[in-house]
Amino acid sequence: MNFIKFKSRFNYLPLFTVGDINKVEPSFQPDRLTDWLKHGYIKRIIRNRYIFSDFKLTEESLFFIANKIYEPSYISMEGALSFYKLIPDQIFAITSLSTKKTTRFETEVGTFLYRSIRSDIFFGYRLANFNNLIFKIAEIEKSILDYFYLNTNLENDDDFYELRINDEEFKRQVDLDKLKSYMKLFRNKSLERRIMKFLKFIYA
Repeated sequence: MNFIKFKSRFNYLPLFTVGDINKVEPSFQPDRLTDWLKHGYIKRIIRNRYIFSDFKLTEESLFFIANKIYEPSYISMEGALSFYKLIPDQIFAITSLSTKKTTRFETEVGTFLYRSIRSDIFFGYRLANFNNLIFKIAEIEKSILDYFYLNTNLENDDDFYELRINDEEFKRQVDLDKLKSYMKLFRNKSLERRIMKFLKFIYA
């Protein structure tokens, strides 16, 4: 199969594996991928994960890729806070949470970080759909809790100020009842104390 025919058949896949190809074309020879990599037609993200070189990379497509290269996982932390316009920063690495071990992938298209959390707090994410790319991302309330849970140094007003949280967006989007309900599920008194201080800072 030449590349033009291959792309016409698989261009609907934003990220593909040899397994994906074999489901459609059982006789496909994997060494073709090596040739296409050399010619720059495709890019390897990690082992056995590829994209077409002309695939348009956006924040959302990178979120989709992050979900797919390490499962189960969902987008959270700075990436989610930026997605919800709570922080203004440009994100240079995409951080996801997973029940698997903490790891990191440096790839041609970006840096993907995965931080391990307990299975009982692997919740509070939703499916977002952007141009038919469906990815898992923390709900706004859970993204805040995840961030505070994994950044235990956030203790006082000076720390909260450094976050540069958009308080107008926070007040507009965050459901405080849901935030507090989710917070209880962490069963972490330090987190509860720091979140309540943070809310006092936001609503001062």
